[in-house]
Amino acid sequence: MSETTPADLSKYGFLSLGVGIVVLAMKLVAWQVTGSVGLLSDALESLVNIAAAIVAIFALRAASRPPDQEHQFGHGKAEYFSGLVEGGMICVAATLIIISATERLFDPQPLEEVGLGLAIAIVASGLNAITAVILLRVGRRENSLALTADAQHLFTDLWTTGGVVVGVIVVSLSGWNVLDPLIAIAVAINIIIVGVKLLKTSTSGLMDRSLPRDQVEVVRNVVANYQSDDVVVHGLQTRRAGRQAFVSMHVLVPGAWDVMAGHDLCHRLEEDIQSSLPGAEVMTHLEPLEDPRAWNDTHEGQHPLD
Repeated sequence: MSETTPADLSKYGFLSLGVGIVVLAMKLVAWQVTGSVGLLSDALESLVNIAAAIVAIFALRAASRPPDQEHQFGHGKAEYFSGLVEGGMICVAATLIIISATERLFDPQPLEEVGLGLAIAIVASGLNAITAVILLRVGRRENSLALTADAQHLFTDLWTTGGVVVGVIVVSLSGWNVLDPLIAIAVAINIIIVGVKLLKTSTSGLMDRSLPRDQVEVVRNVVANYQSDDVVVHGLQTRRAGRQAFVSMHVLVPGAWDVMAGHDLCHRLEEDIQSSLPGAEVMTHLEPLEDPRAWNDTHEGQHPLD
């Protein structure tokens, strides 16, 4: 079994935190200038972005720590807790937006200095867009849920700002002040949908979900090269914990083989899987082909290999 320790990606969390602070300040200025509850709701979501970035930093640092006596399979699942917290924060932010917008719905207010406020909001949104793209690329490359969750949160912020900007423009041109809170509520509902999806993804990860089908197929293709009359591989199981992928299987060989021959075979198999699936930790269990007990340790939860 090989052991790999995920890289420390917390620097991207600090990037998100720094941008979040700048964006929050800009959106608060935009709200003060215009008096738009839509822009206020946009600022509230940026406040959540900051809190989520702080959580992501701690999760990314924890996930990069090597295995120890108390966590012998590493700390990869820390990123799922980050996803849970961020999903919850997204829903909380949306709820706050709905509350603020509902109050303004019954007491519509005219907007002021719309041009300046929108210019500030659009520039702030551009900063979020650049940061989101960076986080998403790194998150997908490194299989980091914490970074992809943060990126998705920032993308929802773009939707929020876009909806708010359109709403403020319509309100300023038409004088329909009630549209400002209505658009804020509509954007908040969209944010809740994203938050719920993120919560589901994080929960699924904590439940030791298997690797994606394409990655399982990679493992199956490697194993197929070893199957023969003398070698049978079965009991394939996979799981992902944050950025770490785990693969285990049983390798049956003739009982007459010496230990070194069986060990060499398993070692080559593990190396081939790791070459095709970089970063995976592979565990093989060697058993005698003639022993009936070696054939009775399969169950429905394992990946089929035939």
